[in-house]
Formats: sequence, structure tokens, C-alpha cells
Amino acid sequence: MPSDQRLKVDFRTYLVVCLTIVLWASAFAGIRAGLVSYTPENIALLRYLTASIVLAGYALLTKMPLPRRQDLPGLIGTGLAGFTIYNLALNYGEQRIEAGTASLMVASAPIFVALLAGLFFHERLRAWAWLGILISFVGVAIISVKPANGVQLSVYALIVLLAAIVQSAYTVGQKPFLKRYSPLQFVSYSIWSGTFFLLVFAPGLVRQMQSATLGATLAVVYMGIFPGVIGYAGWSYVLTRLPAGRAGSFLYFTPLAAILIAWFWLGELPGLTALLGGCFIIVGVVIVNVLGRKPNALQPVMAESAATDDV
Repeated sequence: MPSDQRLKVDFRTYLVVCLTIVLWASAFAGIRAGLVSYTPENIALLRYLTASIVLAGYALLTKMPLPRRQDLPGLIGTGLAGFTIYNLALNYGEQRIEAGTASLMVASAPIFVALLAGLFFHERLRAWAWLGILISFVGVAIISVKPANGVQLSVYALIVLLAAIVQSAYTVGQKPFLKRYSPLQFVSYSIWSGTFFLLVFAPGLVRQMQSATLGATLAVVYMGIFPGVIGYAGWSYVLTRLPAGRAGSFLYFTPLAAILIAWFWLGELPGLTALLGGCFIIVGVVIVNVLGRKPNALQPVMAESAATDDV
């Protein structure tokens, strides 16, 4: 390939990387905007109903194959964890936790991925990995502990931490399926499964949509289409053109993007304590991923996971 054409391809790929990270990061602020008129569970339902409809249209246009029958229990389980429980926990936590702070807490998910990989896939962690895990846990503690009136745990911060733990389970659980399905196919099946479990909240959603502000409704619909569908489509495109490890390294910028977007969109910034804790979390995650783990089959899975991000 001529050098000028290669540069053009690389530029386009990295442009899609940046766009994807910005879209995923914007979901943290979008949740806060949606909470003006919607309850946490109805934000999750409206967001993923929107995403499910868009993905269904894509599936029809591309003649996406149905999943194998033997894979259905696993796909339903990953959808329940990665989209139903994760989003309910994150939305409930963001009732009191700023968007930027929530993004920093969710950034700890790779720590739990490493622990689960060791538990289920017998992946050995080096001493560097345990140091990184310890540093990240210190960061989580800094964010979660409130010094007012003695030492108290922030319940809402712990709920966001639960979202990070569940997201890590989704990341590990998707490993066998990505051998048989493309990332976008797997995400489609998981989103449809996760949305199914959210349908129990449908009566409340209908009532809230009638009284919700236009801005709140548009924020939730935006999250379904852009971070939810276009973000994953962009990431699938990136993974066909960049090694998974290199692509995944860009995810470290997601919390920074989330903080900046929340500042411009909502006018909110995390406190100094949250920023300090977030720095510990990111440093710990970098140590685990760069120094603490041997290259193995799970690394591409970590890069392919929205994670981390999506939110």
C-alpha cells in the first residue's frame, strides 16, 4: 500500500477511535441529563429500546444470522449482566454521583476483569498486577469514603462500583462468544437480551414520557443511538484495522473525555477528592494491563468490551 494511502487509512481509523471514545464518554453526562425527568430504570429502558430498534433495522438490512440455540443461555446472561444490571446500577448511582466521578469509578472495571480472569481462566497475575490492583482499590476507597461526621461510605459510589464489577463479568463472559460472532453481532444479541429484562418497567416509562422535558427525552434517545449503536459500530470498525491492544489503550482517555463533556454539557466537575481517587484508579489499571499481565487470549476481549465504557 502506498504511504500516502496508508496515512489516509490510519487517519480515518484514529478519527473513528476518537469519535467512539467521545460518544461512549458522553453517556455519563447523558444519564445525568435524563435523570431530570426519568427514573433510573426508565432511562435504561428507553435508551435500549431505542438501541434495539436501530440494531434490528441493521440486522434486517445485513441479514444478520440468528445466534446458535446452544449459545442462547450465555447470550441472555451476558445481556442481563452487561446491559440490564450494569445500566440500572450506573443510573441509580448517578442520582448522586457526578458524571465525571462515575466514569472514573467505572474505569476500575479492568481490575475486576483481571481478578475474574485469574479465577475462571487460571490466568496468573504478576506482582506488578497485584500492586496495580492495590493502587486502584485505594482510589476507589478515596472516592467512596466520605469524611463528614466520621468515616462513612457513599452508598451511591458503591452502586457505581457494582456497575464496574458487573461490567467486568460481562467482559469475561463474552470471551467464548467472540470466537463465533463479530463484536457487533454479539453486542446486538446482548442488547436485545438486556432490553427484554427491562421491559418490566414499560408501564412507568409510558407515564414518564408524557410529562418529561424534551431535553431529557432527547438525551436518553441520543444515548441509545450514538453511544449505544454508533459507538459499538465504530469500535468494530477500529478492531478490524488496529491490534486490539493498541485500540484498547485509547480507552484510558474515556474518563477525561467524560469529565470535559459533563463540564460543557452540565456545568459540573468532580471534586478534588474524586479526581485524586480517579488518578489512583487509572494508574492502577495501567500497571495491571501494561506490566502485570502476560499476553493472552483475554487481552483482545478487554479491548473489544465497551466498558468499559459504555456505558
